[in-house]
Amino acid sequence: LATVEAAFNRLDQPMPLGYSSAGVITEIGRDLVGFQPGDRVACAGGGYAVHAEYGGVPQNLLVHLPDNVDFESAAFATLGAISLQGFRLANPQLGESVCVIGLGLLGLLAVQIAAAAGCSVFGIDLDPKRVELARKLNCTAVVRDECEPAALAFTGGRGFDHVLICADTHSNDPVELAGSLARDRGTVVAIGAFGMDIPRKVYYEKELTFKISRSYGPGRYDPQYEESGIDYPAGYVRWTEGRNIQAFVDLLARGKVDVQPLITHRFPIDEAQSAYELITGKRGEPFLGVLVT
Repeated sequence: LATVEAAFNRLDQPMPLGYSSAGVITEIGRDLVGFQPGDRVACAGGGYAVHAEYGGVPQNLLVHLPDNVDFESAAFATLGAISLQGFRLANPQLGESVCVIGLGLLGLLAVQIAAAAGCSVFGIDLDPKRVELARKLNCTAVVRDECEPAALAFTGGRGFDHVLICADTHSNDPVELAGSLARDRGTVVAIGAFGMDIPRKVYYEKELTFKISRSYGPGRYDPQYEESGIDYPAGYVRWTEGRNIQAFVDLLARGKVDVQPLITHRFPIDEAQSAYELITGKRGEPFLGVLVT
């Protein structure tokens, strides 16, 4: 009972939310290397890159912003790194086919990342409006009910080399669909949150590889990396979470990824409660990218 009471007391306390932001450094700690007050940066990390006017962010969770990357776009850098890490886990090659199931924020970022890497990209979603948005981003996309014959035509009957599941649902449909759409010995990567009762028959018969992407890259959940600023040598871990964030910012700078079409709402920070009401469904209106400024 004492434990339960302590937990509920904690839940009653205000806490800063968020893990993806961008801003200007106002001051630095004595051990911070490579950054100065006035630097424009993208920030990552739960409890660090929070939805607040100020945040204290450790060394490895900061990246510099090029002059041509605006703060609104840079605020999506952590989310972009999540999609990028899932894409990397598939180990795609130039010219291979990639299917993205779920065209929400992570899915639409994954679509653009895969296209930037020289892959043929195909998107699937239940929402016709998100399918239409994917098409405006130069992706072949269809609604769920039309996907299987369209996917066969897209891949010439082979199936997809890689399937990235970015869906957010309790349903098992995405993982079942991924198995049916992947080619023999293809790769399926879980980026979103969905039912994972993997159907043995199709995954066994095709000898599919199933991977779960752990957030935005190596270093995530490692306090030595995230809190103490101890980096992994690039020769051993080429793409850490910090380097994934930097890579996504570089894609923004080169115009390979555009997040502006994904932004549906902006709220000043004194109206942040309205933003949370929106994304938790209390306002009953559709949304995609929501910014707190």
